[in-house]
Amino acid sequence: MASHGSGQGSARVVDFGKHDPMLARVRLEAEEAVHREPDLGAFMFANVLNHDSFEAIVVHRVAVRLENRDLPGDLIRQIYMDILSQDASIGDAFRADAMAVFDRDPACTRLIEPLLYFKGFQALQAYRLAHALWRAGRRDLALYLQSRSSEVFQVDINPAAVIGKGVFLDHATGIVIGSTAVIEDDVSMLQGVTLGGTGKETGDRHPKIRRGVLLGAGAKVLGNIEVGHCSRVASGSVVLQAVPHNKTVAGVPARVVGEAGCAEPARSMDQIIAAKPVETAV
Repeated sequence: MASHGSGQGSARVVDFGKHDPMLARVRLEAEEAVHREPDLGAFMFANVLNHDSFEAIVVHRVAVRLENRDLPGDLIRQIYMDILSQDASIGDAFRADAMAVFDRDPACTRLIEPLLYFKGFQALQAYRLAHALWRAGRRDLALYLQSRSSEVFQVDINPAAVIGKGVFLDHATGIVIGSTAVIEDDVSMLQGVTLGGTGKETGDRHPKIRRGVLLGAGAKVLGNIEVGHCSRVASGSVVLQAVPHNKTVAGVPARVVGEAGCAEPARSMDQIIAAKPVETAV
């Protein structure tokens, strides 16, 4: 463990990251932040520089955000680290999600930012803990964490939902994802997205979002329908029918208005739909 003396960044920290480029980069960014903002020294040491793995940094920050009188942060950290020791794929998802933010969000200039500051990334990692607990049969704890995460982040993801890696929740406020929803790898969605049912039906009743999809701000996708891979759903749209691969849909209810506009809409994050030229009488 690193020694930090006064906590104001004057001590030299141990280089834990030499065999892990992502950890090394995050630690370097934290040291640079301490030099720029000495008043954040204690914060940077507690959340980054005192941890010896990328996974431990993510887990610590999520635990700090979720802790309260009912469930202390130390206990959340212990539960999450125990789960990580049994399932390394969760750590892989941490890394893919962090790189998705860094790659797709023009407001993100450092890898450290989603780990410390971006609630979309943090809410997604809180979901990953709740989902692992749900799969292990620990449903009350999973539901408690869903409730707490919804309160803290304003993001409500049912722990039974299945979410791949490389997922980007931009801004994230108001996102709702139902229990039988499936989100594949490399999907991006903005604030106010709902992946919901259409009423009180039971069973498999929520959307299936395929790889590479971009869901614009306020989009609602309702029912057990598929949004095909690398498609776009325009902001404010209400999708009630399946969306073909590589298409753009818009409107209430949504309809196909054109091609997806690029090979990977989730990475381009382009939400602008080109207007059709206005025909004028000759």
